[in-house]
Amino acid sequence: MDTEIQKHYALLLGIGSPWEVKTVELKLGEKKVEIELSWQWGQDAKCPECGCACSIHDCAPERTWRHLDTMQFTTLIRARTPRAACPTHGVKTMQVPWAEPQGRFTLLFERFAVEVLLASASVSQACELLDISWETTHEIMRRAVERGLDRRQLEGLRYLGMDEKSFGRGQSYITLLTDLDQSRVLDVVEDRTGEAAEQLWQTLTPAQKQAVEAVAVDMWEPFIQTTQKAAPQADIVHDKFHVSKYLGDAVDKVRRQEHKELLAAGDETLKGTRHLWLYNPENFNPEQVTEFAALKDLQLKVARAWAAKELFTKFWNYREEGWARRFFKDWFGWVSRSRLKPVIAVAQMLKRHLDNLLTYLKHHITNAVTEGLNSKIQSIKSSARGFRNFQNYRIRILFFCGKLNLYPL
Repeated sequence: MDTEIQKHYALLLGIGSPWEVKTVELKLGEKKVEIELSWQWGQDAKCPECGCACSIHDCAPERTWRHLDTMQFTTLIRARTPRAACPTHGVKTMQVPWAEPQGRFTLLFERFAVEVLLASASVSQACELLDISWETTHEIMRRAVERGLDRRQLEGLRYLGMDEKSFGRGQSYITLLTDLDQSRVLDVVEDRTGEAAEQLWQTLTPAQKQAVEAVAVDMWEPFIQTTQKAAPQADIVHDKFHVSKYLGDAVDKVRRQEHKELLAAGDETLKGTRHLWLYNPENFNPEQVTEFAALKDLQLKVARAWAAKELFTKFWNYREEGWARRFFKDWFGWVSRSRLKPVIAVAQMLKRHLDNLLTYLKHHITNAVTEGLNSKIQSIKSSARGFRNFQNYRIRILFFCGKLNLYPL
């Protein structure tokens, strides 16, 4: 190296013998800096497979890597990489110290790109800040996720969650497996079938599955059956938030039916009250509190349905299974005599799954973590304006929700 600028860029790049900065070309019109690196001939090559020193066979064609910008000038690195003639593995292209194999960017640029993506409001915004295309950004994310999955440690998994999430339009879904302790997505597969759930379980080793103590799932048979098959020692816990949703849907069915009957008689009492029966009364404003109190005193069917839903929340507060069973028996008997068919149907479903409701008292886990991740995934989906390709969707989810070590070494 003859010039100070060559020495300067060698220090910035962390380049040392047997590599050296051959030329630095500043292209003002294109706002670009091109740095040519070269191998110091006479030095032994190193086999990328076994690491042994060997002779140089020849050089691969010149490649270009994008580096961090220099004072807002796009900075590119060019080099011809020697190919080692290894007695054991044959002719192999050497690994360069500034980039990963097959990478188009330097390690520093990829690290910076990951930081920008994690900090940006959207991938589109990151593309603008990095001045790279969507395809290039997606490739950086794919490589980062691949790195993260290779490094990820899954020993000590105790509590998992399995849930579904809409993917595209219509009846298009994905299924997620989540680590409830660390609030992360372990993996995601297309569809919400038993085969999809089984595919998720296959991402874990037998030892990892054996360590699982409980799994929070909805009362959907394919999820239950695959969990029992994959981790028979694990308790199945039916999520109390899903139970609340089932009961809330039942209350709304009663409201709609009763509203229709009242309207036929010219009574608009229930008009515009849907949110009052479904929302948490603790979040009501003073006007809503007064309105709801008046509605509850009118001996409405929906008021009885709402009371059944609210009363069931006491089930989750019991510490002993015996008392919880007694409460459920009394609650079920009262609901069964209510003549509120939608609520009765949910009560019968809960009775069929009572044993897996009671496991909550032992583990106290819910899919609240998974629901929170679902909200984050919805934001990812909305900012991208949807995904046509499931694999792209999966990469985004694992990049932003997998808590992976995404950075290059």
